[in-house]
Amino acid sequence: MLSKELLLKAYRLMMTARAMAEIYDANRQVCKYVHSTSRGHEAIQLATGFLLKPCDFVSPYYRDESLMLGMGYRPYELMLQLLAKADDPFTGGREYYNHPNIRRDGFPTIIHQSSATGMQTIPTTGIAQGVQYREKQKLSDYPIPPVTICSLGDGSVTEGEVGEAFQFAVLKKLPIIYLVQDNDWGISVSSDEARTMDAYEFAAGFKGMERVRVNGSDFTDSYNTMEYTIEWVRKHRHPILVHAKVPLLGHHTSGVRKEWYRTAQDLAKHGIDDPGPKLRKVLLGIEGITEADLDQVEEEQKIYAQGEFDAAVAAPEPDPATTSDHVYVPTPITEERGDRSPAGREKVVMVDAALHAVEEILQDHPEALFYGQDVGRRLGGVFREAATLADKFGDNRVFNMAIQEAYIVGSTVGMNAVGLKPIVEVQFADYIYPGLNQLVTEISKSCYLSCGKFPISMILRVPIGAYGGGGPYHSGSVESTLATIKGIKIAYPSNAADLKGLIKAAYYDGNPVVMLEHKGLYWSKNPGTEDAKTIEPARDYVLPLGKGAVVLEASREAVDNGESICIITYGMGVYWAKNAAKQYPGKVDIIDIRTIYPLDEELIYNTVRKHGKCIVLTEEQLRNSFCEALAGRIAQNCFKSLDAPVQTIGSLDLPAVPMNMGLEAVMLPNADKVAAKIGDLLGW
Repeated sequence: MLSKELLLKAYRLMMTARAMAEIYDANRQVCKYVHSTSRGHEAIQLATGFLLKPCDFVSPYYRDESLMLGMGYRPYELMLQLLAKADDPFTGGREYYNHPNIRRDGFPTIIHQSSATGMQTIPTTGIAQGVQYREKQKLSDYPIPPVTICSLGDGSVTEGEVGEAFQFAVLKKLPIIYLVQDNDWGISVSSDEARTMDAYEFAAGFKGMERVRVNGSDFTDSYNTMEYTIEWVRKHRHPILVHAKVPLLGHHTSGVRKEWYRTAQDLAKHGIDDPGPKLRKVLLGIEGITEADLDQVEEEQKIYAQGEFDAAVAAPEPDPATTSDHVYVPTPITEERGDRSPAGREKVVMVDAALHAVEEILQDHPEALFYGQDVGRRLGGVFREAATLADKFGDNRVFNMAIQEAYIVGSTVGMNAVGLKPIVEVQFADYIYPGLNQLVTEISKSCYLSCGKFPISMILRVPIGAYGGGGPYHSGSVESTLATIKGIKIAYPSNAADLKGLIKAAYYDGNPVVMLEHKGLYWSKNPGTEDAKTIEPARDYVLPLGKGAVVLEASREAVDNGESICIITYGMGVYWAKNAAKQYPGKVDIIDIRTIYPLDEELIYNTVRKHGKCIVLTEEQLRNSFCEALAGRIAQNCFKSLDAPVQTIGSLDLPAVPMNMGLEAVMLPNADKVAAKIGDLLGW
């Protein structure tokens, strides 16, 4: 039997949650932003909240306000987010109700929470992965072994990324609890419409996943089950799924009201399992507790919740001047530093410069680790870009992943939460798309929506580009897709020195950086790409993101006579441009932008203004591309200096790169095509 004090505390907070829901519904014009409440889920959520310790991690989902109350948060704090107020301690008015993130002494840590249903399972599993890594590498000696709880609704378990998280958790035996709250509804989709099994049955397919069922509307059963489960994971460090059956008493959200799609019979059936009356009945069986006592509790909580709401309504709105704050954290790497071309060294190919950069990072930083498909001990990457790393640093720091691009990308969120800095890899640019959900929904928004509390420091390495018959699924370019994602940085180096310097800068940057590495430049095997080999920079060399380079400069005479042009490009385009320019000695400036975002617009615009004629060159298909957008910006900013329309060169607008090398050559730009465009602009 649980103590009277604990049961009364739970009842008091259930009445708080009920009063909050009633206040929100009675003030719909004030509570204008979409929100959900925990009505029906209070028992399992409060039990969980009571049992968590400050060393733990939890990812609530959007219906978990009672979980927050159970951990000790005031209704006022939650209501500040409900009303999108400036003092919202989680997101400063930027996120929906009960989308918390926080680092607060004496409370469990909560990473940024998105609204994308089920997506939190991968970042949260990444937390457990990071905790395990710190334990194995002896980076932390936890007095109390932390547990991680990922809360989600049963409807979200059908998401494929939930399966990726479950698979990794059982494979690595991670200390995580998946708390699945099953109320039989996914908006208007009932459970029998959407799935043939519930989460408990689904979890049986993941060998090593412990499972337990609990009546989530019964506080005593919920508390006892969660107490056992949490202590079991603290001791055994294995994953477990808790399937909690709960009623849904409120609306799906304030914008999708229950009466729109649920029958009176369904609502009555759910009402039978209201946790409040159930707990009230238990309390009335305890000597010394009367109906009047519990009525008083209910009345007190109505008054308390109303006061909290009134205070939240009166709180200030966010300052519009803060709208653009916290997109990125400031980077410490703002200037090129270190020895770029140490004396006495031979030139290296790009793939070796990248390998050495990662090796030096792993040597200098125990919090760094590297994982991806086939990067482990046996192969060291399909391009040998990780060769020998697992031998040198062990299988815990450099390891293979399953074919799970979403998990590879999204797990970096959780790893960051425990102070780790992952370098990860997607094997080919063509296969980055399964990881875009996590890159867009979780990683790119985390710093902004957490007001800088949870920036994601990670490097995502992506071999990219076409050469030598790689075919339609190993030759693609994706920079325009990535450039539409705000909150990430994108580098695209064209030579060994730049690649090493940018990898080092990206590691220290503090923000998510996608490193696009052209496969055709890795070994300088393609004719005309010998300059991609450079002297390898020293260990201390860093090249800041956002700094372009002049790789070829026209003569002063040609510029003065109006007989010069500039080419703005990157990656393989640098070599097409350099080889084309040989036909026009002294007539061509070439700018290698080196990073797509941040972009060195000052260098670009100044160069264009100097020449008045410009070509923007890319390997990508042109239509709606990054380069077309850049050409438009150049036209806007340099219009008065232009002697001709800004020209663009790219691949043909085909859905994919064809396998046959003759067809591939027709699709792609080359030096001859660039030279012809230069001649047109110069009037030759």
